[in-house]
Amino acid sequence: MIDSHCHLEMRQFDDDREAVIQRARDCGIEAMMTIGADVDSSTAAIRLANAYPFIYATVGIHPHNASTFAGPATYEQLKGLCADARVVAVGETGLDYHYDHSPRHVQRDVFVRHMELAQEVSLPLVIHSREANQDTLGLIKSNGVNNAVLHCFSGDMQMAEVLVAQGLYISFSGVVTFKKAEALRDIARMVPDDLLLIETDAPYLAPQPYRGKRNEPSYLRYTAEVIAQMRGISPQDVARITSNNAKRLFGVGKVASSGTITYKIRDSLYINLTNRCTNECVFCIRYKNDFVKGHNMRLSREPEVDEIVAAIGDPTVYREVVFCGYGEPLIRADVVRGVAAYVKARGGMVRVNTNGQGNIINDQDVLPQLSGLVDHISVSLNAQDAKTYELLCKPLLEGAYEGLLRFVREARQYIPVITLTVVEMPGVDVAACQAIARDLGVNFRVRHLDVVG
Repeated sequence: MIDSHCHLEMRQFDDDREAVIQRARDCGIEAMMTIGADVDSSTAAIRLANAYPFIYATVGIHPHNASTFAGPATYEQLKGLCADARVVAVGETGLDYHYDHSPRHVQRDVFVRHMELAQEVSLPLVIHSREANQDTLGLIKSNGVNNAVLHCFSGDMQMAEVLVAQGLYISFSGVVTFKKAEALRDIARMVPDDLLLIETDAPYLAPQPYRGKRNEPSYLRYTAEVIAQMRGISPQDVARITSNNAKRLFGVGKVASSGTITYKIRDSLYINLTNRCTNECVFCIRYKNDFVKGHNMRLSREPEVDEIVAAIGDPTVYREVVFCGYGEPLIRADVVRGVAAYVKARGGMVRVNTNGQGNIINDQDVLPQLSGLVDHISVSLNAQDAKTYELLCKPLLEGAYEGLLRFVREARQYIPVITLTVVEMPGVDVAACQAIARDLGVNFRVRHLDVVG
């Protein structure tokens, strides 16, 4: 995991800073961002970052301290600090209308100066916003901020939706673990994978079960566990997703630059056979992002059976092995059969996620060949009629929708479990789709737009 926001330079850690850092490393914290709150703490953060290769610094004036910003002199001072190679962001900066330690008009002016600095030095912004939703959003929009994180998010759902629409990161702290933070947990559930970060804000806001005590980076796992529970994934998934996001935002560490063959989500193993597909669905994640749950999906080449088998290992350690990825698996039906045979021979369970066009693609009936090898087929219906399917899924093959329905009817003879799925989005009549599944005698599941994996 990466702690995207902490204050290791603060006096609360003077007595045991080295031990705190070691505990974080022992708990699997890959990197920590120690955040400047004024010129002195920014300088101390840089000094700390230069002492440890896994600690990085930011430079800025917290809104509480905005009154200390002395115009051009402070701007140039911060700019000079940003020249250090260990500085990865400008901030924290922003607005805090809860305490009003600095006058609000001063906070706003200083916030804008930080935006100008971040643009000048080409670094992202770390933004603090408390009880200042509208002013924060207004200044972000009017100043064209497009590379930033709202740290320790405490706004409402409306604010979060605006930030997500603008492509800004949202970071959650230990507050999300508090008993009465249900509204915040709802927001943590909504934020897309590729905009999600986690933090401690240490020494503040310790999570349950340490609430009220000094916080430290080793407690990050408690926040990860709650967010995982909210999102229906594993803490390991949250760790991978948020670490990759932190690396991209702050420009640190290595992010996978090419696609993976197999990838784990929750307790299932997914197989990325191909990036080719016979649909060009308007909602498909592959047109927006290279990553699913922190895994790079852009294959440089298509893997063969022996490579996939080697990557799987023992299939019984997974709940199921799923043929999925960024393309249509049955484009490579022969590989599906070969790998599925390996999995079934060793006691594993096999699912195939498909657009239901396998018979058209292969110009032959592939279902009898999958009998005994595939336990479950999940077919993306995504529309209540052929016209809507053409608009949303943009199939490259003629008769795709009718072929899909024929595929499902026939699959009942060969595959034990069949599920029709739809993406809930404008134009899709979910009730009509569910009726189709009922008429076909198969299971039905609704998927949410932009929620993948």
